[in-house]
Amino acid sequence: MTRATLDKQPHEVASMFDDVAANYDLTNDVLSLGQDRRWRKEVAKAVDARPGQKVLDLAAGTGTSSLPFARTGAYVVPCDFSLGMLQVGKQRHTWLPFTAGDATRLPFADDVFDAVTISFGLRNVQDTDAALREMLRVTRPGGRVVICEFSHPTWAPFRTVYTEYLMRALPPVARAVSSNPDAYVYLAESIRAWPDQAGLAARLRDAGWSRTAWRNLTGGVVALHRGFKDA
Repeated sequence: MTRATLDKQPHEVASMFDDVAANYDLTNDVLSLGQDRRWRKEVAKAVDARPGQKVLDLAAGTGTSSLPFARTGAYVVPCDFSLGMLQVGKQRHTWLPFTAGDATRLPFADDVFDAVTISFGLRNVQDTDAALREMLRVTRPGGRVVICEFSHPTWAPFRTVYTEYLMRALPPVARAVSSNPDAYVYLAESIRAWPDQAGLAARLRDAGWSRTAWRNLTGGVVALHRGFKDA
């Protein structure tokens, strides 16, 4: 894959996700060897949504990631820039208030949400720093952000095996289960190009988040980042 392919325009990325919406959750389950369900449980614990709180779930796709927050009694808003994803999600979960939105220009007022979270979507935003600032803007003082994203395995031998899986095994598996396997080639390349744990934590701090920290999942394949908005 060339750098030009990785640097897709926002409308191209949105179209790519529109194309894979119908089988997106199944494909992720297969490609992650079932680990995505464990990762999402850890996100729900980190967000710690409470009854009556307002939670913004960015890159929510079909709404699968939003369900744990809704079950706590929190008011959750699933937001995504892919209309195809939102349409599939609305068909499956008619009661959720799916909202179309660009993470770099969120359609919400200042200081609205108790928590903002995004899982496996931040690396697909063209301007990561703008998105982190927008998340801060819409979070109330004292509120929190939780980011779950692919990262860099901490054990060097495993990191080599993981990279080989991404670039060699993932595309043929995606061809077998996905309606748009080229999308998963793009996703594999975007994972390789993503900052490591310390790099993303630094960008969170630069965007204005305080008390930033991260926790590795599955040996650093995924990292769970958290930050707070000063009161």
